Formats: sequence, C-alpha cells, structure tokens
Amino acid sequence: MAQTTGEAEWDVIVLGAGAAGLLAAARAAAGGARTLVLEKNRKAGVKILMSGGTRCNLTHDCDATGIMEAFGKNGRFLRQALAALGPRETVSMFNQLGVATKVEETGKVFPASDRALQVRDALLEQAYQCGVAIRLPVAVLDLSHEANTWLVSTSAGIIRSRVVIVTVGGKSWPGCGTTGDGYAWLEKFGHSIRETHPALVPLRGGLEWTHQLSGLTLDAVTARVWLAGQGDSGSPVFAKKPTSQRTAGFLFTHFGFSGPVVMDVSRTVTATHDPQRLRFQCDWLPDLSSSNLDNWLTSQRQSSGSQHVGTALAQLVPRRLAEAICQSTNTLATPLGELSSKARQAILQMLKQCELPVIGSRGFEKAEVTAGGVALSEIDPRTMKSKKMPSLFVAGEILDLDGWIGGYNFQAAFSTGHIAGIHAALAVGP
Repeated sequence: MAQTTGEAEWDVIVLGAGAAGLLAAARAAAGGARTLVLEKNRKAGVKILMSGGTRCNLTHDCDATGIMEAFGKNGRFLRQALAALGPRETVSMFNQLGVATKVEETGKVFPASDRALQVRDALLEQAYQCGVAIRLPVAVLDLSHEANTWLVSTSAGIIRSRVVIVTVGGKSWPGCGTTGDGYAWLEKFGHSIRETHPALVPLRGGLEWTHQLSGLTLDAVTARVWLAGQGDSGSPVFAKKPTSQRTAGFLFTHFGFSGPVVMDVSRTVTATHDPQRLRFQCDWLPDLSSSNLDNWLTSQRQSSGSQHVGTALAQLVPRRLAEAICQSTNTLATPLGELSSKARQAILQMLKQCELPVIGSRGFEKAEVTAGGVALSEIDPRTMKSKKMPSLFVAGEILDLDGWIGGYNFQAAFSTGHIAGIHAALAVGP
C-alpha cells in the first residue's frame, strides 16, 4: 500500500480549478461531500482570467439546441447536462452570484463589467461558501486506485479520496497549466483518447498580398474548408460540399488569418497533417450572391464607366482589400468601362471564391480549446461518470468536445461540471 500524507480521507477530490472544476466542487460540497480541489497553478481559474480578451465570454444567448449545434455530431452528448444547466440557467446562476451580465450583438454573453476576474471570483466564492477546500499550487502527478480508495499522488504527497473528478482541461494554452496531463491518467484506467489537435486557433498561410493587409478586419466573411479524400491515383479528391463552413468576423495577420470565422473552421484544418489535402476559401461578400454582384458591376459600368475598378470595389469592401484584389487581377488602374470579360470573372472569383494557401496553425500555444480527448462513449452523459472505473467522473475540456467560438465551450464546461459534482456527491453515499 502506498504511503499517504496521514490526513483525513476526502469524499471527493476535484483535479483542476477551472470552469468545470470549480462548479463541480461547489455542487459536490453542496451535496454534503467533503470536497477538495487541487490546482497546480498559483491561482485558480487562470484560463477563465485570460479568456475573451480578459472579459470571459461565459456562455451564448441561445437555447440548449443552439449549444449542441456548436459541437457538431458530438453535441448530442451534452443533451442531459444542458437539461440540468443550460445557458439561461448559467446566466441566472451568475446573476445570483452577483455577476451582472450583458448580451452583445453576436449573442455572446459577458459580465457587464467586462472583467473575467469577476467571473472567476464568483465561482471561487460559491465554492468556498459551499465548504470546498482549495489547495494550490499542488500538482497532481498520478492517480491510482486501491481497495475502493483513490490515491492521488501530488507534489505535496499522496491524498486519499472516495471519489475523483478529473477536470484538468486539454492541451490548449499550456501557459495556463493545461498540458494534457489527464490523458495518461485516464488511459491507465482503460479510457480511449481521441487524437488531440488545436481548435479555435489562428491559421498560418496566405500570400504576399494578404500579409500586406495585416491588421485589417472584416465584419462578415464566409470561410470554407475542404479536406480531400483519396482518388484512385492517390491524388486528393475534393467533394463539392465543404467539410466546414462558417460566417463571422475575419482578421488578416502577418502570419496568416485569425478572427472568429477562422477560429471556428480551424479544427478542420488542424485535423489534417498534409496541407496538400486541404482547401481554404473565403467569400468576402457573403450577403451578396455572385449573380447580384455581377449585376452590380454591370450597373456601375453603365453609370460610371470612367471610374476605376478599385474605387468601385471600395464601395463593397475595405479600400485596402479592394486595391489588393485589383493588383492581383491587374485592374487597379482600369476604368470600369474598359474591364474585360476575363478580368471581370477574375474579380468575381477573388471576391466570392478566393482560395488561399494554409500551411498550418499557431498550435496549442495559441489555441483556445482542444479538439479530441476522452472518448464520449466511455462516459455516462447523464452523470459524467466513467464507464471504465467506479467513482471516477470526467468533465470539461478533457472530453472529446470542442465547439464554436462564442461561449459555447465554457457552457459545456459549466454543464458537465455541474452534473459531475451532483452525481459525485451521490456516489459518496451516506
């Protein structure tokens, strides 16, 4: 038998003091379980503090179905968790904890103060009020299970517990302490880990003219990504329908692209290791169909034939982008009345189906969430209890769940943490 620190056994130990962990701990303690949280950082909720540009986009203004949609096919796993704590209940919870909230035009929900610190502190205070003990910095080194007792090996010794909740996150933003530690612990107890890769991450790539637009933002761009299948000759074959498509804000950068729309489709890009099997396309005018754009150019040509093409396009897109498109199509100084049919089609192509090379992403260091993780088929979605080990619960980003930008991932963390804590307390029993 391993040597312990000699302290009293805990009912529940929560590994990780993030969004899922702090809420899970509060719910477990409220259910009567003596609950301890272990966190390797010097302060709790580091990722909460950094999120949303230090404003913390804590959920999205939609119903449970809207949250599930953001996670694709895996979103169905969240149905029971969202029934227990959906986005409206989450907002109500924070309001009751003294955090006033606001809904921005995009549907993102933020604290009215725009201070992530207020969100983190509210979760901490709730946990303390419920009787949770939090120890930091205490790094968890390993987990073992003997005689119906969990032995948590830490930098402060071995601590015993009847139930463990793993909420240590994935690999994104490793500077916050999320370095993928939990995967190995759970694999040891029979859990499968779906291949992990960065999600909600800026992309690397582009061309000289896109790099020159660094810093330029567009409010609405449709980005499409195709992952190729393999043809008979081994060459990439792309389907007509994109693998991923989203419309949102776009940012040109010196290394490639960023902004909400890029972040949303990035998981598709990082799912492949071969850029040759990838197509990335942008529609700079998603609210204007190709035929309507063509008609608009015709109208402009008839009414203002002497106007340069770049000047005309600057009515539709930012001037810097209009000039870059004209330079790429050699039409910058061309009057509309002299625009050839070939050049006209090239401009339409650049505006509506602009293909840009992508060579990769900024990696986990700049990723907001992790795609992949603990296989959902091995977790009970009603309780977050492991199907592999008794008295083991898993919640938050370590699960194979990653959603769009906009508070969806925090909502998944809160919802899964909420039911994990409730059922962990029930697992302790009288």
